[in-house]
Amino acid sequence: MDISKKIAELKEDPAFVDKVGMVLVHNGTVRSWSRADHSQVSQIEVHADPDKIAAICSEIEQREGIFRVVVEARSGVMKPGDDLLFLIVAGDIREHVKPALADLLDRIKAEAITKKEM
Repeated sequence: MDISKKIAELKEDPAFVDKVGMVLVHNGTVRSWSRADHSQVSQIEVHADPDKIAAICSEIEQREGIFRVVVEARSGVMKPGDDLLFLIVAGDIREHVKPALADLLDRIKAEAITKKEM
């Protein structure tokens, strides 16, 4: 995902100027070490469930102050440094947008993505 391009597309919506005061972005990449024990990781195999992701995005977008949620989750075999997960949450104020991004990230990682380190 080209984050700048995607944000520019969000700004084309006439409602953007009335509903958005903050855009937060997450760009998750593949680490070269395991979170569990810091052992080296040469690649990972990832599967993202698009239906679960869509359901989570829909729930987050229903929250007060949230204008739009955009997610790109990649599947396949990847190596350290590869982009893995892009999240964009646009909304009115930080008290709404920050927790929405945090919940979106945590839920997608827990409910919609599986990975196997190699």
